Order: sequence, then structure tokens, then C-alpha cells
Amino acid sequence: MAMAEAAVGACGLDRVVFVPCRESPLKDRRPGAGGADRVAMLEGVTEGLGWAEVSDWEIGREGPSYSWETVAYFRGRWPGVELWWVMGEDQWAALERWARPEVLREGLRFIVFARLGAEPEPRAGWRMTVVPGEWEVSSTRVREVLVTGGDVSGMLMPETERYIRERGLYGARA
Repeated sequence: MAMAEAAVGACGLDRVVFVPCRESPLKDRRPGAGGADRVAMLEGVTEGLGWAEVSDWEIGREGPSYSWETVAYFRGRWPGVELWWVMGEDQWAALERWARPEVLREGLRFIVFARLGAEPEPRAGWRMTVVPGEWEVSSTRVREVLVTGGDVSGMLMPETERYIRERGLYGARA
């Protein structure tokens, strides 16, 4: 949420649409929470935020989630609107491995958050805005702490942590 709020402020976004991925084609592991749980967690933290929306479009589809298909869907939903994609520096570095990166390059502007002061490398033909700051939290780190029963305050919104612990998601211990 901190990154979404920073993106809104830094780039003047009217809306941020949170789109949980059904199945990443680049990751071997299955998510530690089902699609309905991930949508519910997002709805819980975005409730009442006029600039935030949760889309279950990818969750409701079969097979892997390809970002170029998501871009095409939202382009059809909002023709003529400039679309931005928020991501971490690690995903920016891997973007050329994504399916049909040319669709992403031509159809999006990217907002890139660097972890621990890393500086994302510009790419010719890609439109990128770097949002400075210290973005130390990663989903991998959050899952590691949850499994050990550690303290994730400051990493997760309280309602999200409560939801995860009540349901034992991601191997979380109460």
C-alpha cells in the first residue's frame, strides 16, 4: 500500500487497480493463498480509498496470467487512457523475459520502485519513472517471517496480517 500511495503521489495517478495474478508463468511455486483470499485481502486494505480498485480479472481466467493479456483487457476497458504498471526493480530487470514484452513496451509506462537504493537501468524504447525511497519489504521476506511466527508489523497492514494468521495462509503461525 505504501508503494501504491507513493505512485499516486509521484505520478499523479487517478486510480490504482490491484490485479492479483492467478498463476505466474515465471514462478515455479504456487501461491500460499488462493485467488479468493488474495482478492479479499486487497479489498480489505483498499476499502474506502477513492483511488483504489481491485480487479479479479486474472483470477477468474484459466491458465497462466500473461501481463500482455491484462494490458489488452484494460486497454479495451479504458480506451485512450494512459496505463501505468507499478513494479519493483527486480521485475523491471526481468521484464525482457516476460511474454510479448513489445506489447508492454508500446502500451505502458512503468513506475519502478528500487529496493535498498538499487538504481533501475533505463531501457531504450521503454518509458519508466523511478520512485525513490527505501522499499525494503518483499513478499518473500514477509512469507519467511510469517512461517516463523515473527513480527510483520510495518510489513503488512494489520487487517491483512489478521486475515493471514486466522486462515493459516503462507504457513503463518498464530
